[in-house]
Amino acid sequence: MTVTVHRHHNGLRTALLLGLLTALIIGIGYLIGGSTGLIIAVLISLAMNAATYFWSDKIALRSMQAQPVSEAQAPWLYAMVRELSTAAKQPMPRLYISPTAQPNAFATGRNPANAAVCVTDGITRILTQRELRAVIGHELSHVYNRDILISSVAAALGGIITALSYLVWFIPFGRSEDDDGPGILGVLAMLILGPIAATLIQLGISRSREYEADADGARLSQDPLALASALRKIDAGAQQLPLQPTSQLQSSAHLMIANPLRAAGVAKLFSTHPPMADRIKRLEQLAVSGDQYRAVDR
Repeated sequence: MTVTVHRHHNGLRTALLLGLLTALIIGIGYLIGGSTGLIIAVLISLAMNAATYFWSDKIALRSMQAQPVSEAQAPWLYAMVRELSTAAKQPMPRLYISPTAQPNAFATGRNPANAAVCVTDGITRILTQRELRAVIGHELSHVYNRDILISSVAAALGGIITALSYLVWFIPFGRSEDDDGPGILGVLAMLILGPIAATLIQLGISRSREYEADADGARLSQDPLALASALRKIDAGAQQLPLQPTSQLQSSAHLMIANPLRAAGVAKLFSTHPPMADRIKRLEQLAVSGDQYRAVDR
């Protein structure tokens, strides 16, 4: 049965959040150095976005030590992905397997024609074929909805804001001698509130896209309960086997179906993923409704 991948209606909301990130960059740049700071901030933003657009897939795959896998090596994986890709009328992505024992999966790539799907060795050991198929549906939905590009751009913009916030201590460029710049209170506000605002906006984008991918993955696989069951197992496994927070992994953690790093206490408030219990509940509600072609609680 052919399934048309749903193009969700929160594109405007995501565009608004990305616009807020860009506005923060421009505003901080202007406060640091007037028109000169503004121009530099815009150039930095464009350069970082371009780099992220072309290289985010390589960074993510390297962070998990992922290796390409051929159809002869994993015919079951190719059959599963090909079936779902054909149902969505999309090209076949490149496939990778990470030797990581933690159960997890992610997709990356700037568009369906340049996509890659990676599953860990751990996830193939604990999920049934039905559950893994639903997980792949989730990951493919991220690709088809351009979530990888959106999340990568958001992460790059957030990083620029943090960097610019720290620069206010050292670089009063572009200001005239009779201009005191932002002042000590402005410096403190940008130093503290800039990165916090950027983080909160990024979280809003990331969590929204996870909910959407869950609903669209359930729709594509036509099996919301299998995805709910898979998420329950993945969550338990990720908590038992958290990964070491390397710089590469921290920059790619938002791509995973579950947070691969240990999050406890206040750290949970700043997780890139929504609460797993909430995701599972929504999927179960979707199954109960009997309507697998409509996302729950948009």
